[in-house]
Amino acid sequence: MNILVLNSGSSSVKYKLIDVDTEKTLAEGGVEKVGLPDTFLKFKQPDGTKATIELGQADHKQSIQAILDTLTDPMVGCIKSYDEIDAVGHRLVHGGEKFNSSVIITDEVKDMVKQCYDLAPLHNPANMTGVEAIEAILPNIPQVGVFDTAFHQTMPPASYMYPLPYKFYKEDGVRRYGFHGTSHRYVSARVCEILGVDITKQRIITCHIGNGGSITAVKFGKSVDTSMGLTPTEGLMMGTRVGDVDPGALTFIMKRHNLSVDDLQKIINKDSGVLGISELSSDMREIEAAVKAGDEKARLALDIYQQRIIKYIGAYAAEMGGLDIIVFTGGVGENQTGLRADVCQPLAFMGVKIDIELNAKTRGTETIISTPDSQVKVVVVPTDEELTIARDTRDLVKNN
Repeated sequence: MNILVLNSGSSSVKYKLIDVDTEKTLAEGGVEKVGLPDTFLKFKQPDGTKATIELGQADHKQSIQAILDTLTDPMVGCIKSYDEIDAVGHRLVHGGEKFNSSVIITDEVKDMVKQCYDLAPLHNPANMTGVEAIEAILPNIPQVGVFDTAFHQTMPPASYMYPLPYKFYKEDGVRRYGFHGTSHRYVSARVCEILGVDITKQRIITCHIGNGGSITAVKFGKSVDTSMGLTPTEGLMMGTRVGDVDPGALTFIMKRHNLSVDDLQKIINKDSGVLGISELSSDMREIEAAVKAGDEKARLALDIYQQRIIKYIGAYAAEMGGLDIIVFTGGVGENQTGLRADVCQPLAFMGVKIDIELNAKTRGTETIISTPDSQVKVVVVPTDEELTIARDTRDLVKNN
């Protein structure tokens, strides 16, 4: 069964075509600069080499049409016709309290997703353009929505409620929702397969660390707390997002500098985090290089970045009454070996011990980096959100 997985953003469309029965990726790539004069499609050819096609100025529908044309191209494609695509699975960012699992997309589902636009104004409308483009091009193919927020719907009220006046929750849905749920769900299940343990008996902290980052407490297979909140700006220090900050500091800055809400949104989403502190880059590879060169602001950015991760791990271990497994995933978590070592070292009091040499050479591969006598297993697990979306899509389509 071939599943096309789409992740439609405001200016990009990423895709994978997966034979979900063998779990083999048949094709992958993405369109970038959607809506701009220099839109282009980059993809991996059957021989593994990468290629680029200029699309001129293409909107989301035209971009997805280009993806489908490439998949069926006699020279660089992997299927003969659209008929070989059995279903399409979409990443949908925000399901609010309306969705606690993946769903077949219907008109009713689309209306409910649109009711969540205010909660994710940058993401949900873009996600829906992918759904509507497939409807226009392949009107009879089943589509499934997989929500970033769904995995976290098992959090108890003490974890998801904000201590604001209750009316803002009741009337406006203001609460913690959390994100990266598809990734946290995948790696928490996968690490238990790697270790040969029962997820319903494990206390796991999953660290999805990249340009955007979040940490989740997974107790006995369920998310019980997570670092991102109503929006993806809460929690960890990120590439350009602020993470946890005193809201009074924000109102102080707004008043002092006569800023609008849009001005503040830009600061907390685009100008803060690693970029804001280092005044250099949001890329942790560049930050680590600058640290080695003696850049003090880069050192400060790295110190804050790591301190936030350590703090959340400690807090979630206490919240769950102990800890069995730590998982590192995401671009930074999978590849920045020094960061993993620096995060784990202060956790020795909890029985965390990592193999320094093994950790130093582990990048992007499933590896147990803790020592055999470590009380807490520490594992690198590359995330595979697309495979999770494909699996959910297959299961829903087959059972519908």
